[in-house]
Amino acid sequence: MSMPMSRSCTIYIIGVLSLLFCSCYHQKSETSDAWIVTEEQMDSISFYTTHHYTQNYNFLVTADTLWLILQQPSEVISDMLVDSVAVVDGNRLVVADIMTLPTDTIDSVWVKVARDQLTIGWVREKALLTSVAPDNPISQFITFFSDTHLLIFLAFLVIVGATYTIRLLYRRNARLVHFNDIPSVYPTMLAIAVASAAVFYSTIQLADPDSWRHYYYHPTLNPFAVPLHLSLFLISVWFLLLVALAAVDDIRRHLSLSESLVYCLGLMGVCAINYVVFSISTLYIIGYPLLVAYVVFAIYRYIHMGRAVYVCGQCGNKLRKKGICPHCGTLNV
Repeated sequence: MSMPMSRSCTIYIIGVLSLLFCSCYHQKSETSDAWIVTEEQMDSISFYTTHHYTQNYNFLVTADTLWLILQQPSEVISDMLVDSVAVVDGNRLVVADIMTLPTDTIDSVWVKVARDQLTIGWVREKALLTSVAPDNPISQFITFFSDTHLLIFLAFLVIVGATYTIRLLYRRNARLVHFNDIPSVYPTMLAIAVASAAVFYSTIQLADPDSWRHYYYHPTLNPFAVPLHLSLFLISVWFLLLVALAAVDDIRRHLSLSESLVYCLGLMGVCAINYVVFSISTLYIIGYPLLVAYVVFAIYRYIHMGRAVYVCGQCGNKLRKKGICPHCGTLNV
């Protein structure tokens, strides 16, 4: 005789619940020693949090010469005679030890760095950081484009050179973004993207320099491995690269090879001016209204000068206005 349906369901539910409760048993992990750290380790963690590097970090010498003290820093503070050894531009250094001397009025932090087993010594942190860069390509790229003297020189060189090139192209009626543009939105998007990325870059340095400094010592190209504001900046950089590829491809389709090269040179000049002008002007808050004005100007010029609203009835190429097609010579009315 079969068991009633309600009774069999009850037994089934009780059995499932029993299995669930058995499977949900959680053994308490033994973590009593997991977070026990020595005072030296705590000091290292604290130093890493504020200075963004610690022992075994690698640097690359960028100064002509960096002098290392062979004796202890306390002997330097006491005005004792000490020996020194030089490391030069291009040498790689590793942090061997870090010492704090509150009695040093110049710089309380001393760093012991080594080039090899025979070349090792102490140097004040301020002297070290002004003479080295993190030993990775991204940080060195940031160092190169963040140098104040380089930016001033580039600003002068780029503005003069690009202005002369743009004026020459404009007088020869050559194709040029914003002035005698091709029927493609990508060059305008690229120019705006460069200006926006420059403003974003300078804004991060102004608003949150500590996070930018940490990124400088531990860079990545992954936008999902950094805080939100740095993630948005990296996304804008990736977007810029994608738009640049699309722009080059579209330029090649609209112009001949020689015209494409000339147009790309003019576009590079406009982007260079945008980077220099907006990255510097944002440091003085002028960049924000300037960016708004530039975006309005760029969109207005594209709508009235670059956008194609007609198509040639013979070859199918885009045209800004009716008339003779520049590609096949057909009259479009």
